[in-house]
Amino acid sequence: MEWCPGAGAGRLVGAPALLAAGLLVHAAPVVTSLTGLRRRAFPALSGVGDPAGIALTFDDGPDRRSTPAFLRLLTELDVRATFFLLGRMLNRDPGLGREIVARGHEVAVHGWDHRCLLWRSPRSVYGDIARARDRIADATGAVPRWYRPPYGLLTAGALVTCRRLGLQPRLWTAWGRDWEAGGSATSVQRTVFRTLGAGGTVLLHDSDCASAPESWRATLRAVPGVVEWARERNLHVGPLHRHQHPRAG
Repeated sequence: MEWCPGAGAGRLVGAPALLAAGLLVHAAPVVTSLTGLRRRAFPALSGVGDPAGIALTFDDGPDRRSTPAFLRLLTELDVRATFFLLGRMLNRDPGLGREIVARGHEVAVHGWDHRCLLWRSPRSVYGDIARARDRIADATGAVPRWYRPPYGLLTAGALVTCRRLGLQPRLWTAWGRDWEAGGSATSVQRTVFRTLGAGGTVLLHDSDCASAPESWRATLRAVPGVVEWARERNLHVGPLHRHQHPRAG
C-alpha cells in the first residue's frame, strides 16, 4: 500500500466541510420562519386555507391558570379553535386537555418542551415530538394531525419526524406578538390585523409559560375583537382541520 502525501490533510479539511454541510441541511427549513416569504412560497405550511374563513390557534397550553378562561370565552363566542399543546404542560393537568376536546376544540402538537429545535439533534427532536404526540393522544383520546415547532423554527429533523409520525407542520399567517411584556388587547389586535386576511391562520397564546408573566390576559381581551373582525367580513372562525379541509366542517 502506497502512502499518499496530503491524504490526512485532505481528510482534516473535508471533515469541517461535511460538518458545515450537515448543519446547513439541518437548519435550511428555518427560512420558513420568514412570514412573508413563507406565505408566498409555502402557503399550506403557513396555514393558508379556506378563503371563506380564518383559523384560530393557541400555543403553549394547557395551563390551569389561563386556559379555562379561554375555553369559557370561546364557548360564549361560539367559536372552536386549535390548541397546540406542550407535553409537559399537559402532563401536569391531563384533565384540562380532555376538557379542551370535550368542548369541541382540536388539539395539536407543540412538542414536549418549549425548546428551540436548532440546537437539538434529530434523535432528540424525534423523541420530543413523539413523546408529546403520544401523551396528547393518550390523555385526550384525540390523535393530533398538526405540529408547530417552538418559535416557529423548523429543522430537517422535525420535518422527517413529522413524516414518520403522520403529522403535518403548520405555522401561521398572522400573530399578535402577545408573548411580549406590556401588551394590550389593542396592540395584539393591531398586530394580528396587520397581516391577517381571508384564508389566514392566527397564532395566539393561551399560556404565559414561555411568555412574559400575565401576558395571556391581553390575549384573552383581544380574542373577541379578532372574531368580530372576521365576522364583519363574513368569514367563519374555526380550527385548522376545518380551515385546511373545509368539507370536514
